[in-house]
Amino acid sequence: MKRSDLAQYIDHTVLGSNATPAAVAKLCEEAKAYRVASVCIDPAYVSAAHEALAGTDVKVCTVIGFPNGMTTSSVKAFESREAIDHGADELDMVVNVGALKAGEEETVLSDIQAVVRVAREAPRPIHVKVILETALLTDEEKRLGARLSKEAGADFVKTSTGFASGGATVEDVALLREVVGEGLGVKAAGGIRDYASAVAMIDAGATRIGASRTAAILDGAEA
Repeated sequence: MKRSDLAQYIDHTVLGSNATPAAVAKLCEEAKAYRVASVCIDPAYVSAAHEALAGTDVKVCTVIGFPNGMTTSSVKAFESREAIDHGADELDMVVNVGALKAGEEETVLSDIQAVVRVAREAPRPIHVKVILETALLTDEEKRLGARLSKEAGADFVKTSTGFASGGATVEDVALLREVVGEGLGVKAAGGIRDYASAVAMIDAGATRIGASRTAAILDGAEA
């Protein structure tokens, strides 16, 4: 796959309490140079990223209910609304993992819908990606989470936060793609560090790749 084509799959990512303003500024400069799909940053940096990327095609993605998904739906809705007001184009929300594991379908569905509703009320198109945290789920729970994400009107399902016991696997990406069909995107994130692993995820059905090691991935495309 050509470097320029691969770059359009990537959400160039810096997340966590050790992410400094300087790191986010560097991320945005790299994103412009690489011409990736988006930067994915913590909510506190949405305004700065929006300003840094003004006039480019690089989207601003942020995280909601991150990293464990256990805030209330109303808090996730508030986070989403504020992020959009500050310039976010995409929202990667963490589902209520405990409710999903307990099989509480209505709770999970309404949790996702709370964010989707805010996105659909926005004055511009906003994509919602639902992080299922697949490392913590059985295959049955993954299927349920993907089905409920689709039913709730989300745009993507996403494997992982990158902060749990494991990240994306080819098998999980293929499973999610099977459940959601061609109508939704599938984002693979967590542990994708090189060209070969990125392409394997794409071949399995991923339409986005969350990565902090974007340079290594794209350098592999050139090689």
